[in-house]
Amino acid sequence: MKILLTNDDGVCAPGLWAAAAALGEVGEVFVSAPSKEQSGVGAALTLRSPIRVTALSLEGRLTGDGNGPHAAAAYSVEGTPGDSCIIGLEKLVGAVDLVVSGINAGSNLGWDVMMSGTVGAALQGHVRGYTAIAISVGAIVNPRFDCAARLLRKMAERLDAHPLSPSCFLNVNVPSTAPEKIDGVRVTRLGDRAYGESVREEDDAGGKQYRIDRDRPMFGQPAEDTDIWAMKNNYISITPLHINGDHPEGAAAIQDLFRGITGEVLGDRE
Repeated sequence: MKILLTNDDGVCAPGLWAAAAALGEVGEVFVSAPSKEQSGVGAALTLRSPIRVTALSLEGRLTGDGNGPHAAAAYSVEGTPGDSCIIGLEKLVGAVDLVVSGINAGSNLGWDVMMSGTVGAALQGHVRGYTAIAISVGAIVNPRFDCAARLLRKMAERLDAHPLSPSCFLNVNVPSTAPEKIDGVRVTRLGDRAYGESVREEDDAGGKQYRIDRDRPMFGQPAEDTDIWAMKNNYISITPLHINGDHPEGAAAIQDLFRGITGEVLGDRE
């Protein structure tokens, strides 16, 4: 396999290199990742400024057992996760068999995927027609990547033989614990909001400034078929995602709500 690996935690993040070592057992891995942490930027792109890319030495970065090719090349991108994925596919690496974003420190669950840089990078691979995985572990402090890395290697092997349908890509969340303590794997749907925002006001020499944090858990009682329930109950969650964001079930109600608006806005027409 030929694999493009990216993330939103930055090119020096340990989860990225745990993924590189695991994927290197099944294929040729090319790393194209942001030069610094880019959490919360979603699928954002840098459209009006040049993006500097620097080739990195691989010496001392890999932690595998030496049985595979590991990473073939690595690049630090002074842009977003989406930038890193696109530049990797369009200029640095070319066509690949698999795009992987992660392993992220901190879960990406429920509606939070809309702002996740980890998911956003995988999305950029997906919309270009590549099989894509976003993968995260459920801890920011002292995260464990061993089980996620093992899962990622096995998933890559399966997807090499049976690529995903072009209609979806995968969002994977793994409990940050020893493999023997995880209860199993669930294929899930997105839950509702996982975290809400809090805003802190600070004094600044020029007036006021504000900091936004996502630190208010909003899990409630998640349904048993959701990613949030799976992670709360110590299961690995695999959620197929797609980008068809319309809502046909609500079309009739919207039609009623705006009935007659054509004449009001554009004038009566015979």
